[in-house]
Amino acid sequence: MQWEQLLSLRKHGDKNKRLRAEENETRLGFEVDYDRVIFSSAFRSLQDKTQVIPFSKTSFVHTRLTHSLEVSVVGRSLGRAVGKAILKKHPHLEKAHGYQFNDFGAIVAAAALAHDIGNPPFGHSGEKAIGDYFLNGNGKRFRDMLTEKEYQDLVDFEGNANGFKILTESKNGVEGGLRLTYATLGAFMKYPKESLPKRPTDHVADKKYGVFQSDLAFFNDVISELGLLSRNNGDGFARHPLTYLVEAADDICYTIIDFEDGINLGLIEEEIALEYLINLVRNTLKKDVYSRLTTSQNRLAYLRSLAINTLISEATTIFIENEEAILNGTFSEALLDKSQYKVQVDDIIKISVEKVYQSTEVREKEIAGYTILTTLLEAFTTASENQHNGQARHYDKLLLKMLASDHSSTQSVYEYLMECCSYISRLTDGNALQIFQKIKGNL
Repeated sequence: MQWEQLLSLRKHGDKNKRLRAEENETRLGFEVDYDRVIFSSAFRSLQDKTQVIPFSKTSFVHTRLTHSLEVSVVGRSLGRAVGKAILKKHPHLEKAHGYQFNDFGAIVAAAALAHDIGNPPFGHSGEKAIGDYFLNGNGKRFRDMLTEKEYQDLVDFEGNANGFKILTESKNGVEGGLRLTYATLGAFMKYPKESLPKRPTDHVADKKYGVFQSDLAFFNDVISELGLLSRNNGDGFARHPLTYLVEAADDICYTIIDFEDGINLGLIEEEIALEYLINLVRNTLKKDVYSRLTTSQNRLAYLRSLAINTLISEATTIFIENEEAILNGTFSEALLDKSQYKVQVDDIIKISVEKVYQSTEVREKEIAGYTILTTLLEAFTTASENQHNGQARHYDKLLLKMLASDHSSTQSVYEYLMECCSYISRLTDGNALQIFQKIKGNL
């Protein structure tokens, strides 16, 4: 893969090539991407979507929105650091094409800002609830009406693929969704493959999937423009190199910040937590500075900052050392999986899993989320099915008005099911609860 293609400024609908040297420096295309994401309704809805603790009443706990903002900040730093090294190694990118190191930071920041935009209510348990409805619930009645890949899109409903849909889907007369640059869309795509074959290799790009059958045309256009390499005999593609930085930013934030949430919620003992963080930053810890911090809150803030900076530096080094393999599509791991701090990071994640992700509060609210989403799916898919078959009741029509769709009679079963899932996935935790209560007759 070539950086000249990978840094494409093209947007949906462009007839002429956009050149970096001709960009307005006060409003660069990659920076416009960031603006468009942050002003979108889909991004705003993340303020009421679960990061770790659903329906938490404390301001200490991160939502998807605060998490995404923090991932974006870390991603910008990673992108700029890598950009400096790339331009030094490939000076023609700057001299001949006009690219600056900040461009890399802007692309990664925008893609990182959007990285969770497709997640349904109630976190990853929301994805599982949607998939389970079609695999084991009443939704399996649709199995014989769908192709294998269409059905797999539903039983393995994936927030990353849904994010690509939200960013690119033409809707209500707006062509190309948010019309982001193809470079940013490429960096966003962690898993550039369809839902089948499922996990054909152990390559990190095959862990999940990143595009629904409904969005393949736009997906393939982005792949072609960026020159992403074909993998697995055409069943997938190599990642955009900057995707590794988006992933690293996410890994850094959820490792450190979710751990911090657990401490602030009292789920992880402070003394134990501080020791785990010290183990991660022992090589860069300034003992004289640390000893002057008198409160556990200040000590935690200092260690958190140091840990994030340590992992940013580590991820940058690993990327630069493996740039050739990344460009060839043969680098098969997440950056931090090759880190010298992997043991310390894994220890922190293990504690978070045991004390936070599997806590009673989280489990109980995930159970409630399952019930809420299953009820919504049954109501909206049944209404859409009845409409499709010309048997819509007054109740069905009332529900379908909420989807804000024309419910065309030419829609396929897959199209109306995806419409239902798309609508439900865009709901906040609170919206989903409110609609659930209305369906149950609670005003």
